[in-house]
Amino acid sequence: MAESQSQEENYDNRGNKVQNFKTDMEELLEKMEKLTVHAAWMAYDCVSIQTNPDLHNAMRHLEDAFLMCKGQMEKKWQEVLME
Repeated sequence: MAESQSQEENYDNRGNKVQNFKTDMEELLEKMEKLTVHAAWMAYDCVSIQTNPDLHNAMRHLEDAFLMCKGQMEKKWQEVLME
């Protein structure tokens, strides 16, 4: 009797391990797909910047404008907090 229970437990454990393996593999595949998409966009960005140098300058200008605006917003926020 104990032997049949042990066999059933082994079968259940094996089933759980297989299910866990499938779940882990699905999660890994999903992460790989996201990384692949991210890498493809990075490559696209690099190619577009290399083929159009004005784009790089425009992006730098936008970043500078954003940082300046962010600084002004933080400054104004601090003034509001002081009042």
